[in-house]
Amino acid sequence: MKSVGDEWWRPFPPGITHDAFRILAARAVRAFADGFVSVLLPIYLLELGFSVLAIGSLITVTLVGSALLTLWAGFFANRHRRRHLLLAACLLMAATGAGFALTTQFWPLLIVAFVGTINPSSGDVSLFLPLEQTMLAQAIDPGRRTALFARYSLVGTLGGGIGVIAASIPDVAAGAWGWSHLAAMQGMFALYGILGLLTLFLYRPLTQAVEPTHEALPAPLQRSRSIVYGLAALFSLDSFGSGFFVQSLLALWLYQAFDLSVTTAASILFWSSIFSAISFLLAVPISERFGLVNTMVFTHLPANIFLMLLPFAPNLATAVSLLLARSALSQMDVPTRTSYVMAVVTPQERPAAASLTAVPRSFASALSPLLAGYLMSLSAFGWPLLIGGALKAVYDLLLLAKFQSVRPVEEAGAPALTQTE
Repeated sequence: MKSVGDEWWRPFPPGITHDAFRILAARAVRAFADGFVSVLLPIYLLELGFSVLAIGSLITVTLVGSALLTLWAGFFANRHRRRHLLLAACLLMAATGAGFALTTQFWPLLIVAFVGTINPSSGDVSLFLPLEQTMLAQAIDPGRRTALFARYSLVGTLGGGIGVIAASIPDVAAGAWGWSHLAAMQGMFALYGILGLLTLFLYRPLTQAVEPTHEALPAPLQRSRSIVYGLAALFSLDSFGSGFFVQSLLALWLYQAFDLSVTTAASILFWSSIFSAISFLLAVPISERFGLVNTMVFTHLPANIFLMLLPFAPNLATAVSLLLARSALSQMDVPTRTSYVMAVVTPQERPAAASLTAVPRSFASALSPLLAGYLMSLSAFGWPLLIGGALKAVYDLLLLAKFQSVRPVEEAGAPALTQTE
C-alpha cells in the first residue's frame, strides 16, 4: 500500500478542495508582496534618513501590531464568518500599501506599521495566518494534513522568493528609466496595496465549507490548554531568536558587511528561499518515517549551527554557502510544526491554537529586532546572528525533551489528549 509520504513529490496532495486551491493561491500572492517589502523596507527607511535604531523600532512596532491582530482573529474566528474576516484583512493590506507609498514621516509611518499588515520577516506573521491554517486543516483528511501544509509553506516560500527578486525593480527603474530610487520604492509599496486587492478577489468565492463546522466553545481552549500554552512558550523562544535576523535585518547585515547592492542581496535571499522551498516537500516523507517532533528538531538544530557560524565567514562566498546550507534545513519544521499544532487539539480549538501559538511568537520576535538594531549600530560583527542561533538551538532541545511523547488526538470524538508512558 502506498504511503502518504510516497506522494511528497506531487504538486498537490489528492483530495484537495477548490477552497484550498484558492487559499494557496492567495498565500502565494501575499508572500510575493511580503518578499519585496521585507527587502525594501529597511533600505527605503534608510533613504528617508532614519537611523538603524529607528528602523529596528519601526520593525518592532510592526510585529507587535501584527501580533495583536492575529490574537483577535484567533479568539473570534469561530464566532464570525471566516471569509468576511479574510476580506477585511485584504482591505487592510491595501490600505497599508497606500500608507507607506504616500507617507515619508516617521510617526505616521509608525502608526501605519502598527495597524497595518506590513511583514518585515521571511515568514507570515499576520491575521491571515490562523484563519488560513484553520480552513486548510478541515479541507483535507488527517493523513494528508502535513502534505497540504507543506504545499502551503512551499507556495509561500516560492512566492516570497520571487518577491525578493522583485525587490531589484527600483534599481532597474532608476537605471533604465531615470526614476529616482525613492520614487521607485514608493511605487513598490503601492504595488503591495494592489496585491492586497488581488487577494480579496481570490478569497471572495470561498464556499460555506471554510466556515466553522462546530458550535463555538464557551472558552477558546479547553482540554488542550496546557499543551497549547507549552507549545506557545517554546515557539516564543524560537521566534525571539529568529527576530534577531528577520529578513529585513539579514538583508541589512549583508548590505553592510559585504557592501552589496540591493540586487545582489536580493539574489542571495532568492536562492535561500529556493533551498527552503525544496525542504518543505522533503519534510513530508521524513516526518512520516521519523515523526513530526523529531523532524522539527533534528533538521532545525544543525541549521542553527550554520547560522551561528555565519558572522565568522571570512568572505561572501563562505557566507552564502552557510546561508544556503541553513536554508536547506531550517524550514522543514514549518509545515511539520503547523500540522502538529492542528493534530494535538480538537477541531473547535484550532483557531485559538493557531493564534495562541503564533501571537506569542510575534510578540517575542517583536522584541529582538530592536536589540538587533542596537547591536548592529555598535558593531559590524554579526552578534544578532550568533545570539539568535544560540537561542533557537536551546528551543530545539527543549522541544525534544518535552513534546516528543505527546500523541495527537483523533479528528472526531477524540478522548482527552494523553502522553505515552
